[in-house]
Amino acid sequence: MTTGVKDYYEVLGVSKDASQDEIKKAFRRLARKYHPDLNPGDKGAEMRFKELNEAYAVLGDPKKRAEYDRLGPAGFEAPPGFEEFRTHDFTGRGFEAPGFEDIFSDFLGTRTGFREAPLKGADLITRMTLTLEEAFSGVTRPITISHGVTCQRCGGSGAEGVTTCAKCGGTGKLKSRKGIFSVSQTCPDCGGTGRKVTRLCPDCRGKGTILKTETVKVKIPAGVDNGSRVKLRGKGEPGVAGGPPGDLYIEIEILPHPIFRREGNDLYVEVPVTIPEAALGAKIEVPTIDGMTKMTLPPGTQGNQRFKLKGKGFPSPKTGKRGDQYVNIKIVIPKELSPADKKLFSEMERLYKENPRQRMVRR
Repeated sequence: MTTGVKDYYEVLGVSKDASQDEIKKAFRRLARKYHPDLNPGDKGAEMRFKELNEAYAVLGDPKKRAEYDRLGPAGFEAPPGFEEFRTHDFTGRGFEAPGFEDIFSDFLGTRTGFREAPLKGADLITRMTLTLEEAFSGVTRPITISHGVTCQRCGGSGAEGVTTCAKCGGTGKLKSRKGIFSVSQTCPDCGGTGRKVTRLCPDCRGKGTILKTETVKVKIPAGVDNGSRVKLRGKGEPGVAGGPPGDLYIEIEILPHPIFRREGNDLYVEVPVTIPEAALGAKIEVPTIDGMTKMTLPPGTQGNQRFKLKGKGFPSPKTGKRGDQYVNIKIVIPKELSPADKKLFSEMERLYKENPRQRMVRR
């Protein structure tokens, strides 16, 4: 009786004279790609993985391979239970073929490949609001955080009394034979842990974690930008199965400033000047993030003209090098004029004959 067996060499992508080591490497590579645990919900990957396991179960065993080579795909008759294996809801867990345990451990992180691996705890995010001046100079500020920590009493197990599961004998798996194959299932009594809890931990009530509120000092570096994050290592949620705790990220929000506008490490400010100051030139005081400083206006300064104060911007958090400050000039016109003011401006109009709109006139 034939079973419609596929060409297992084609399934694994190797030649018929491939060595056992080459077959194992080919299976390892393809199993890594199509393993259901690494492709959750992908039915195509699951079927491909079944084909790979079926092929490796034969070619990975020198005796079965010799029989397969002698009879060929058309003449090879699978052992009893083979069809059940093909249609079984197989995820690769507990399958016993030569070298499977080592192969799965390569890319699933454990010797059996399916025990709960240590995982880092979840990260937490909180926000801190700063003024522009605080962001410029840096600040150390205490914050109060609440996060889960591993229960010290039970070590995170959630149990104070634990016994070995009687149904699976502590393995977490129940095995059944399918002809030449052995398929394992998660033990329903212990959920695959191999243990049974007889008494919950009274401190955490079986959760394995307790809520901890603590105050920590956070150092914000000088020059921090809006939206930046400062990391406090190990202040997130506790890890799983002995994994490290997550981290706490503090997201910075910088309040708008009434005078300065920030772009990267540069600052922008608008400074009002009088008509005489702009026309004749003057030494004026302008605000900077460091305080007031003097700046020289050249005669004939125009409205919206921009001047640069080098090195008066924000420091880079990485290098400490400061950006620049840009001063935009705004010429202020008096809204109310005294008789003397009107006389003065009329005299200026008489003396100033140039038409500033001359270039706009069409000829």
